[in-house]
Amino acid sequence: MPDVREWRASLVRYVKRRRDPVVVQTLRSAVAATVAYVVALRLSPEAAPLTAPLTALLVVQVTLYATLTNGIRRVNSVVAGVLVAIAFSQLVGLTWWSLALLIVAALAVGRLVRVEEYVPEVAISAMLVLGVTTVGDTAWARIVETLIGAVVGMACNLLLAPPVWVDEAGESIEGLARRVRQLMLRMGEEAAGRTLVEHATERLHEARRLDHDIVEVDAALRQAEDSLRLNPRVREGLLHRVVLRTGLDTLEICTVVLRVLARTFTDLAKERDPEPLFARETGAAVERLLSEIADAVVSFAVLVTTSVSVSAESAEERLAAELRQAGTTRDKLAQLLLEEVQRDARSWQLHGAVLTEVNRILDEMDTEHRSRRLLEELDRASAEQRERMPRLTRLRESLRDSGRLRVPEVLRRNRTGARSRSS
Repeated sequence: MPDVREWRASLVRYVKRRRDPVVVQTLRSAVAATVAYVVALRLSPEAAPLTAPLTALLVVQVTLYATLTNGIRRVNSVVAGVLVAIAFSQLVGLTWWSLALLIVAALAVGRLVRVEEYVPEVAISAMLVLGVTTVGDTAWARIVETLIGAVVGMACNLLLAPPVWVDEAGESIEGLARRVRQLMLRMGEEAAGRTLVEHATERLHEARRLDHDIVEVDAALRQAEDSLRLNPRVREGLLHRVVLRTGLDTLEICTVVLRVLARTFTDLAKERDPEPLFARETGAAVERLLSEIADAVVSFAVLVTTSVSVSAESAEERLAAELRQAGTTRDKLAQLLLEEVQRDARSWQLHGAVLTEVNRILDEMDTEHRSRRLLEELDRASAEQRERMPRLTRLRESLRDSGRLRVPEVLRRNRTGARSRSS
């Protein structure tokens, strides 16, 4: 039996690995380069037409959207570099001074043909081609090989299944939420006891370091957004993009407010040192409230990264219940802080700041607030899409009317509720 379980576990890991977007992208690049080389062997007079697979590798992108938006510029940069290299190979050949002139000329040509961020690739392609190019008919064969590689690369991006990076972005968002939760739990534990100034300062530094985590999550989300655009494997890509983006925006606001809360705790620790931040009962309420908010942050991340309607509905109900419980604890904490201020008014401003900051976090994660913001972003994105691509928008609307594209039940319910509340 142990051998069977190990075999099953290995099989599951293998299947998951095969579906990993990194593996898919690697296989797509290898297939594109190989096919381009095979085709070039038949059409190019070169014995080893390596320019074709090189161009295919340069053209194959991580996402289909990146291919369609950046592929033309990349192909132009490669072709421009090849033409510059051919011209230099026929005139001067490869020497140290001709290499310097080649780089200058290639970069200038890249600016002229407006290949944007691919200007360096003009010089790179020119140097690579010049290193393997001879004069005569063989030099012009590089143009054929480049076109073969470009066509094969574009075809592989269109025909082979483009990877979807939503799962990776979801994992990044949930990872950020769990790091926020751990920081909140530590802050709550210290608030319930005697908080040293150096401990409060360390929590403040941890809150500031969350900014770097947000940058990494934002990069993963941008890649996921590109993978959803124009991807035939994805339905309702706009909805997925808006849900993930608004979810990350909310978490970013929560981390900013958490950093302000850590700053408040630090100031309170300095002011009340060597006394504890709060009275015993008040500190226990702060710890309980931060623990409940921390759980709600994770539930919110799970909600925005859940694509199945049934799972999203249960996640939304769990988040709403946690927010209601946190709201009850917040009200109790407000009463305790009021009593503490009445006894000792030295820190009334900082105590009020604590309530203000936890209220902001709770408001940002509120389900009604999220629904309104989601609808606003969907309307804004839809309006921009209609302005950019009116024909494609009419086609998508006709498909939606015929029932082929449907809005998830949870979003439909949120839309109806938001409109009824606004009326």
